[in-house]
Amino acid sequence: MLIACEFLFEELAKYLEIHLTETKAHWLRLNFTRIYQKSFQNNKLQNLQKWCNDIVVKYPDKAFKSEGFSTLHESALVSLISRDDLQMEEVKIWNHVIEWGIAKNPELPPNLENWTNENFLTLKTTLQNCLPHISNSVQQYQQIFEKSLWKDIIKKFMTNQPISSKILPPRIILTPKLPSRNTEPFSTVINEEHAAEIASWVDKKANKYSITDNPYEFKLFLRGTRDGFTPNSFWKLCDKKTHLVVVIKVKGTDEILGGYNPIGWDKPDKGDFRKKCEDSFIFSLKNCTIQNSILSRVSNSETAIDCDITFGPGFGIGDLSMQNRNINKPYKRCWSHQYAYEKRIRNESVDFSMEEYEIFQITKKP
Repeated sequence: MLIACEFLFEELAKYLEIHLTETKAHWLRLNFTRIYQKSFQNNKLQNLQKWCNDIVVKYPDKAFKSEGFSTLHESALVSLISRDDLQMEEVKIWNHVIEWGIAKNPELPPNLENWTNENFLTLKTTLQNCLPHISNSVQQYQQIFEKSLWKDIIKKFMTNQPISSKILPPRIILTPKLPSRNTEPFSTVINEEHAAEIASWVDKKANKYSITDNPYEFKLFLRGTRDGFTPNSFWKLCDKKTHLVVVIKVKGTDEILGGYNPIGWDKPDKGDFRKKCEDSFIFSLKNCTIQNSILSRVSNSETAIDCDITFGPGFGIGDLSMQNRNINKPYKRCWSHQYAYEKRIRNESVDFSMEEYEIFQITKKP
């Protein structure tokens, strides 16, 4: 996309920009810091810039507390602080802008007490495009105090008339709202009933939880298709995370396979190793054509969890595995045999292709 911009292929660049924001949002989030920096290298990428800023205004730490904040392009900073819906206290925005300005002038004395008038002017020049947007707190408040408010105080004491000046909050503070489950399902592979059944297996309940009394929240970590996932993506997001549920939609069938790993996967430097776990399990879920769910608990705990640099989430010795020898390429092989777990979760032992793949971290609801 950036190369297309360089060569003035504007139509192609615009197409790629729309393609990224509409179909590759997961990848953009996975590489957010780099994408945020790159998107402001060309002012024509307005859609991508807005997509990034729409995230940052809700989660300001993604930009203001990132390692690359001091190298943030000026246009990115200006476009961000000019947003009225930036969810950060004005004084904190001001402090971060000063921090950014000082970083742009490494020759400034580290101790503020040693600054000269020339040093302050240097900082002011650096921040000249930012100052008009630190609004509403620094400049407008100063004017209010110097003009309206001071006049009102005099009027109050001289004539006993009520004060009319108002100091309004500089930005719109939003009240977060949870998305409606009717419009945004938590999963594209499983439903609420499936989640309740998995939760009952986690707690080793004899009777299944209902949808309403499921005690666990399913927080999505990773989602995509066969062509969109690589072992590298898996390890980048899921390394050493615990209490993970994996679900896989098998291509060409109605099967939904998966597993639960309470202790997590640890990325090896090379090769593979297996972790001991006594509470993991794998499963096949009931759906339109599969009449009954299959729960298969671990039978050989010493080899329960497979950690392989070329795999995604692996259970047992091929009991449920996805692999690609090139960790930066999509998975080529998926298979499920029966070795370290009690039951087979597929009738066939042949390799299969996945259509979709999701990983959740489950936590107890408050």
